[in-house]
Amino acid sequence: MHVAAIIAAGGRGVRLGADRPKQFLKLGGRSILALSIDALAASDRIHEIVVAVPPDHLDATAAAWAGVTGKPLTIVAGGMRRQDSVANAFARTAATADIILIHDAARPFVTAGVIARTIDAAATHGAAIAALSVRDTVKQAGASVADGSRPITATIPRDSIFLAQTPQAFRRDVLARALAAGHAIDATDEAMLVERLGLPVQIVEGDAGNIKVTTPEDLEAARRRVPDLRIGNGYDLHRLVAGRPLILAGVTIPFELGLDGHSDADIVCHAVTDAVLGAAAAGDIGRLFPDTDPKWKGADSIALLRGALVQVHAAGYRVSNVDVTVIAQRPKLLPYLLVMRENLAAALDVDVSAVSIKGKTNEGVDSMGRGEAMACHAVALLTSNS
Repeated sequence: MHVAAIIAAGGRGVRLGADRPKQFLKLGGRSILALSIDALAASDRIHEIVVAVPPDHLDATAAAWAGVTGKPLTIVAGGMRRQDSVANAFARTAATADIILIHDAARPFVTAGVIARTIDAAATHGAAIAALSVRDTVKQAGASVADGSRPITATIPRDSIFLAQTPQAFRRDVLARALAAGHAIDATDEAMLVERLGLPVQIVEGDAGNIKVTTPEDLEAARRRVPDLRIGNGYDLHRLVAGRPLILAGVTIPFELGLDGHSDADIVCHAVTDAVLGAAAAGDIGRLFPDTDPKWKGADSIALLRGALVQVHAAGYRVSNVDVTVIAQRPKLLPYLLVMRENLAAALDVDVSAVSIKGKTNEGVDSMGRGEAMACHAVALLTSNS
């Protein structure tokens, strides 16, 4: 059985109030449309995909998806109405397609199980949709009164009430008849067109997680499910010399040697600074605070870290957590770790529980093991603010 999937992505998403059609907004660094395409392409029940997009996005979308999915993927121009977009896409499906599955571009979380159930029911009955039963009590209301409230006119038995989702699937001949006969009405889904023909449409179990991104609240809920995460790592090493203070994460630690450098040579702050900048693709410490610039001579590296955080925020990210490993043969750092963590947490605007610092020796090996230098590794996780 050959199944062709149509993604209805021709709308403008006016209710969301965004600066572009909602299907092109990002979740976790990828567009909502891309996530929906991925979900359908991952199903072994689907053999080809046709996507209807706004005409002014046709060329860019086609170029972006050329040869990407591993399955035949066609991008077509959408129409004025949903059913027009679906009809345009339907015309480009393979003539051998037995079942046509239609899915909203704005439902990026559809599961393989929902896809399979809908296809199987359509193959048996001719038409099927995924839908959710209603859990809340359903009231029918009359017209608004002067204060804006509306009187209840009836309580509707909820046993027969379902909330329609996509995918919706149809035998090819059923969908062809429905689209041909439906020009006179504006249908909100394809099942409505089939119903008008007097043909049965079966309901299969949908999924509460298969949300449609329609409002700003929907978009925020979707972004919580697909956070945009960035990971960066940083590294720094300095020689130990006499006559310099030993400063780690802003803490001056009593020791006969200190780290040599242009600033205060705080390797912990330097490694963390590079980690957060790297995660945000915002450069590195050498570019922001070059050691060739005299104004950074003896600079407080906690202040440099705060400056790096400004760049991270400007890139649209915030720090989620950092993990730091200091490599030093001596002195022992355990008595100072809590204060070091508190200093980093304050500079990064996170809770101290989001900062980990560990001390390791180098077992007497190389310059660090011989006590000639100290090094620090840091890993930072950033989360998008959008």
